Amino acid sequence: MSERVTKATTPKSDRPSRGLILAGHGSARNPDTRKPICACIQAMRARGGFDQLHCALWKEEPHFSIALDRMTADDITVVPFFISEGYYTEEVIPREMGLDGRFTRLDDGRVVRLTAPVGLHERFAELIVRRAREAGATGEESLVVLGHGTPRNPNSEKNVYAQAERVRAMQLFPEVVTCFLDQEPNMLQLWSMTERESVVMVPLFIADGWHVAETIPEELAEGGVSTRADRSFLYSRAVGTDPGLIEVVQGLVDEAATWTG
Repeated sequence: MSERVTKATTPKSDRPSRGLILAGHGSARNPDTRKPICACIQAMRARGGFDQLHCALWKEEPHFSIALDRMTADDITVVPFFISEGYYTEEVIPREMGLDGRFTRLDDGRVVRLTAPVGLHERFAELIVRRAREAGATGEESLVVLGHGTPRNPNSEKNVYAQAERVRAMQLFPEVVTCFLDQEPNMLQLWSMTERESVVMVPLFIADGWHVAETIPEELAEGGVSTRADRSFLYSRAVGTDPGLIEVVQGLVDEAATWTG
């Protein structure tokens, strides 16, 4: 049982009030990192169904640690804006918010439901395809799903491969491969990994932040990947910036609403 005790008072109504927290990484370096969360909050607010909606961030304010103190709702759902399960979703968010796991009953009687990260949802495969097409892909290209990856946590790569496999099963591109920013197979090996003359790379990232907007394009250019004269290269925006992400969030929220403990 969580030891968190808050001073918030629960409003009286005929039904339990509902709250939604979207929890993301944030960045002091690039303000674009929080834009997908802000856009999703606005879209969910317009859709209705929640009495309170807030974001919580790790590298910016409002911080994870004060997220629940800002809420008075009886039943709160926390949706992690991360691509994969790992350190932030399994350790940082539960620790900073004082959660026991996916279902926590706080000492004041409120319920908090912690969903899986948005990036695990099966609809992310559809968003990958949409991003590729928006970048100019026609379906004749090799599609490259780019993940961050990290040698520190093997869970980081699992979902990247899983989403690439979902795209492959859709049979919309003749070739679908996976590469990473910070582990093997590295994105600079792109041309040796693909067979088609044209390649479209889709970053499986939440936001057009520092990596997607700056470091990845720079490294691809310096490594001769995006400037190779005999083959064409397309680069899309981050998957998490697609407006369709609201349906992913709604799906996670609807599933969590069925949990009883």
